[in-house]
Order: sequence, then structure tokens, then C-alpha cells
Amino acid sequence: MHRAAPPDAGPDGPRRARPLAALAALPWPSTAAVALVQLVGSGFAAHGQPDRADLGTVGQLLLLAGPLLLLTRRALPRFAAFGCVTVTVAYLALDHPYGPVFLSPAVAAFHAVTAGHRRAAAVAMALLWAGVLVTAGRPLDWGQAVAAAAWMVAVLAISETARIRRAQRAAERAERAAAERRRADEERLRIARELHDVLAHSISVINVQAGMGLALLDSDPEQTRAALTTIKSASREALGEVRQVLDTLRAPGAAPRAPAPGLDRLPDLAEQAAHAGLRVETSTEGTPAPLPPGADLAAFRIVQEALTNIVRHSGSRAARVRLRYAPGLLDIRIDDDGPATGSGAGTGNGLIGMRERAAALGGTVTAGPRPDGGFRVDASLPRAAPDRATPPENRETT
Repeated sequence: MHRAAPPDAGPDGPRRARPLAALAALPWPSTAAVALVQLVGSGFAAHGQPDRADLGTVGQLLLLAGPLLLLTRRALPRFAAFGCVTVTVAYLALDHPYGPVFLSPAVAAFHAVTAGHRRAAAVAMALLWAGVLVTAGRPLDWGQAVAAAAWMVAVLAISETARIRRAQRAAERAERAAAERRRADEERLRIARELHDVLAHSISVINVQAGMGLALLDSDPEQTRAALTTIKSASREALGEVRQVLDTLRAPGAAPRAPAPGLDRLPDLAEQAAHAGLRVETSTEGTPAPLPPGADLAAFRIVQEALTNIVRHSGSRAARVRLRYAPGLLDIRIDDDGPATGSGAGTGNGLIGMRERAAALGGTVTAGPRPDGGFRVDASLPRAAPDRATPPENRETT
């Protein structure tokens, strides 16, 4: 059975719905309240002003015209302000009684100021004051004129205060939103660095071992077996670290299930590099001291990434890692004898990630070729936790 389409279905439905939605969005309740106050209040005020003309139909229509113009105060604030002033001056020119007729122009001026049209609101209030003076009759009551001017200035002052507070609240909301976006960006960058460091190192080891295994598959089965064992170990470790990073995404705010890697795992890095054909010599100067967790992780990742780059981009089969504990600082130096191989030596996300890790802790990383043809990475990290993380500057992407 064919079901009839609803009234708004079809090409003309949205066109009919839009005007209805626009009408429903107008400030009807507050406008009705202003109209009620003006009608009822002016009716009561008329009893105490026998020298003024009766309200009558024209006066009541003018009392309603101001609130009706207020319906446009959001979309057309200047039009509403000048329109309400015009209606109010016309009401006074017909000698109708004073009362809450000034409520409409006050509300319109308030919305014009808070919408940023301060000059238009001031001009509208000045025109209203001039209208009060012109329609007041003679002799002019200057006390009444001064009181009217003071009331209008107070309306503008209150409106300006509200505008400033609204702007401050908007700025605070924008600042909070920007801070949330910065935190989200920094968290995404942190996770990206972790995944890059874990996967780049492990996959480089796996790639070298897979190539070695394929080359020796027929001639040296035992060496092939050792290569496959290394691949299994490296892949298992990589999966464990990736799972740990992803767990932080699944349970935000929860403590990690396993401790983050640190310099205590430097022997493991040297062993993995040895499986990939890179001999790593480590040395320590000064008195070793515990590092804050962030600095310990950054130090580990910097050494890990430097060794990965040697495996991938250097023809050297030996690397030297030196840790120097100075007062308040940990200096790390990783050297290889080169030569560089491939087009990506010394560039890419790895070096960028090292610099960003150090900068986030208030440290530095420099990297570049040595005069003798090798490559050197120097990192300096503070041994005390910083008061606040310094966001890395000049972030690069490749």
C-alpha cells in the first residue's frame, strides 16, 4: 500500500519548513514579556497623569509596535534600536502618558551594544533623549531631562559591561578549546613517536635478519635458524610495545600495565643491534643516577632511533654509545664511522622525533655528519623533571 508523503516531504517541503523554523527561533517569550510590561505598566501609569492624553487604540498599538520590532534584535540589532526609538518618540509626541514605554528602546540598545554596534546604540539613545526634550513641552523641566540622560547613559554602561563580559567568556571558551586541541595534538604526536620508534627499530632488525636468512637458507641452515629466532624475538617485543601504546588509547587516564622502557634496557638494544650485524660499544662517564620517567624513556628512544638509523642508513658495522652524567644533565652521544648509504640518511621522522622528545623535556638534540665521514647524534636531557613541558617548536613532517 502506498503511504502518503508527509507535508514537508518533496522538493517544496524544506522551503516551507525553513520560514517556520525561522519564526520559531525568534525571541517570542522575552518579547511578549516586554509587551505585557509596557501595556499593563502604561495603563497603571496613566492614572497618575491626568494631564496626558488617554492611551486609546493608537497608544496601545504603539506600545505593541516596540516589542514587535524587538523580534528583529538578533538578526537586525541596529534596525531594532532605531525602530524602537522612533516608535517611542511617536508615542511621546502624541502626548501619551510616561511609563515603561522606554523598556523597548532600552532592550534594543542593550542587544545592539552586545552585538558590537555600540555607536548605533549611542546614536539611538541620543535621538531618544532629543525626542524626550522636544516632546516634553514648555517650560522644559531640566531635572527631568538630566534624569532621562542619566538613565540612558546607565543603559549604555550596563550594556557595555555585559558585552565585555560576554567577550571575555567567549575568549575563555576559545582558549580552553585551543588548549584541548593542543593537548590532543601533543598526545597524537606522542603516540606517533612511540609507534614510529618501536616499529622502525624492530622492523629494521627483522628486515636485516630476513635478508640474511634468505641469503644463507641453503648454505648455512644454523645461521638461518638464528636469524629466524631473532625475527621472532624482535617481532614479539615490538608487538608487546605496540600493545602497550594502544592500551593507553583504550583506557584514557589509566596507568600503563607495564613500565615504559628506559636506559636499563640499553643492553637489550645492543643485543638486538648485534643480531642485525651492528656491534655496539657502550660507556658511561660520571655517576649514574635515576632519571625521571619521561627523561628515561626519551633517552632510551633516542639511542634506539640512532641505532636504527645506523642499521638502515650507514655502512658501518660498529657504533659507540656514550652516556655522561653531569650535574643536572645527561649527555648522550652515538657515533658511527659511516659511510652513509641510501637517499634518506640523516633525514626523516626519526631525527625529528628525537628533537621533539628532547625539546618537550627542555633538552636538545643535534645530529650530523662528522668531518671524518661518520655520523654523530648528541643529546642533552635534564635530569630533573621540568615544571611544565615545553611544546616542541618548528615541527616538521616528511
